Amino acid sequence: MKLFSKILIANRGEIALRILRACQELGIKTVVVHSTADEDSMPVRIADESVCIGEPLAKDSYLNMRAIMTAAEITGAEAIHPGVGFLSENARFARMVTEHGRTFIGPSPEHIELMGDKITAKNTMQKFGIPTIPGSNGEIADEDTALQQAEAIGLPVLIKATAGGGGKGMKVACNEQDVVQAYRLAKAESKSSFANDRVYMERYLKTPRHIEFQILADQHGHVVSLGERDCSIQRNHQKIWEEAPATNIPASVLSRMSELIVKAIKKLRYVGVGTVEMLYEDEQFYFMEMNTRLQVEHTVTEMVTGIDLVKEQILVAAGNPLSFAQKDVCIRGHSIECRINAEDPKTFFPCPGKVNMFHAANGFGIRTDSHVYCGYTIPPYYDSLIGKLITHANTRDECLSKMRRALNELVIDGVATIVPLQQQLADHPAVIEGGVDIHWLERTLDSLSR
Repeated sequence: MKLFSKILIANRGEIALRILRACQELGIKTVVVHSTADEDSMPVRIADESVCIGEPLAKDSYLNMRAIMTAAEITGAEAIHPGVGFLSENARFARMVTEHGRTFIGPSPEHIELMGDKITAKNTMQKFGIPTIPGSNGEIADEDTALQQAEAIGLPVLIKATAGGGGKGMKVACNEQDVVQAYRLAKAESKSSFANDRVYMERYLKTPRHIEFQILADQHGHVVSLGERDCSIQRNHQKIWEEAPATNIPASVLSRMSELIVKAIKKLRYVGVGTVEMLYEDEQFYFMEMNTRLQVEHTVTEMVTGIDLVKEQILVAAGNPLSFAQKDVCIRGHSIECRINAEDPKTFFPCPGKVNMFHAANGFGIRTDSHVYCGYTIPPYYDSLIGKLITHANTRDECLSKMRRALNELVIDGVATIVPLQQQLADHPAVIEGGVDIHWLERTLDSLSR
């Protein structure tokens, strides 16, 4: 088995800690880069080495490519793991890493670019037999074209940025008068968020579910599917609750979709972990996008398959073949992940500050992934995700029961979190039944007594 001797982790928080632990279990030395705001963080405390790469703002630290490469150079790190967010889907950074003789633990820069542009990604997947949402053939270049395409596609329509993610640069137009305004807003938001104002148009699906398929591919042509996840409970296109496997979808439909995706990934000659995100409505799947990185919600897939995705990702990047075949993948039971964000549970405003007390939920079938500890100060500069609470059981009902107990046991004192909202969700009849659509939470928020 080929192994790196030292890996630099170019990220922070719970995902940096998750990667660090996988490296330690593989016997790989670790380097954690950090901003001045994160000098007391848990990943920095337990890594073999740490290097400060800049001031608190992400542009001065976690997005500072030159500083990260300098840290890799002075520490002798052979590979760089970008984690989630920041530079994880930046083709320029991936190319810079390889050009400097190091391994980028992720797909090739070409695949990041291909899937990073949503128009190109959609056309590519369509060519490989993956169903796509009816929409424009390419970029919407002006307002007149936007009106023409909206009429051809049929209202309502969704105008979307070709770059980025996280719901930015996405606007719905329900009538002809809305189209031009939505077009202008989508372009402006896209330019502000991604320095790219290109947009395209799709039919707006009213009650879709967000179902994503986890794939893993090595450098030897092997591709496996690790099942699907339901990520439909979300707010402003930001996921809050994820689970695996998806419920209330025929197994034959899921199996067929998984087979099509594996074939497409093989044709792409993709290497690494990846997630193909789909929308499901009226018993039909539609391609949405592909994330060419580890997902925050990879944990539920690990729980139901028993496969450590981060270790496999590292081993594949080192040139090893997959340690298992498709026939070895077995989905056991059910898993749910609740994201724990340091946000006001009513307004969703970020709530940085000092954590006076932290007690992780424990017990059989319960996993807490968090970098928080008693006395830790959550900085105000980054994403508000401070942890993930994951449960696993033989059945979904048991899994929900464990989640209720775990949410009640989890203690985070000193800052507000969305735990009260997660407790409401775990008890809600619609969640208990399963199969809510991506707009359900926003329709339901006002009725929840948080």
